Amino acid sequence: MKDVVQSVDRALSIIEVLSDYEEGLGITEISGKINLHKSTVYRLLSTLIYKGYVRQDDKNNKYKLSLKLFELGNKKIENTDILIIAKPYLKDLMEEVNEVVHLVLLEGEDIVYIDKVESHNTIRMHSNIGKRTPAYCTSVGKSIMAYFPENKVKEIWDNSDIKNLTEYTITDFNEFKEELKKVKRVNYAIDDEENELGVRCIGAPVFDYKGEPVAAISISGPTIRVTKDRVEEISQEVIKYSKMISKELGYKE
Repeated sequence: MKDVVQSVDRALSIIEVLSDYEEGLGITEISGKINLHKSTVYRLLSTLIYKGYVRQDDKNNKYKLSLKLFELGNKKIENTDILIIAKPYLKDLMEEVNEVVHLVLLEGEDIVYIDKVESHNTIRMHSNIGKRTPAYCTSVGKSIMAYFPENKVKEIWDNSDIKNLTEYTITDFNEFKEELKKVKRVNYAIDDEENELGVRCIGAPVFDYKGEPVAAISISGPTIRVTKDRVEEISQEVIKYSKMISKELGYKE
């Protein structure tokens, strides 16, 4: 197999072996099971201990897996929970406004579409589950970032490829900060043709039980249907359903 990093492959082999032995294993035992010299196993174990994936028992010196893999896996489960919990609400929101509804997560400086409910309209939006879009020019990205501290917002901004996607795209950081203040005040964000001409999106954040913005939902549609006159009406529906999902995740206002 091409492009296999030997040290990573060996470290993962150790993790896989230790996962079968709750009581732990000694270096000699691990060495025999993965057919590696004890000195190599020792170096790999030292790195795994440093990174928190393995611990050494003080009493018998055996090596055991820590809970870090469980913690990492639990993050994935939490995201899956959001997907499962949100799905019926996304469908209901679509029926209310008859426009495409999205559920997204923020990853780095991008938002990632993790679910979509298509509308009954013949003119549809071009978006796919798994698609990544820069957060700074989207209603959902702004919805989430409005609740971040300024240093985190600045970090995302600095790591983004800021450019005029349309004549309406916000490319000045100070203007962007003012936009986020408004978002936090009214509880929703608008992408007013900032990402694509002719398309208007309205988004609102989803909070978890810790009160942190972990996702966002939005409706998107052509400006001929999602008119400026309808923004207030539609935004209230988006806020209503974002609060319902947040409540299911344990959020208390």
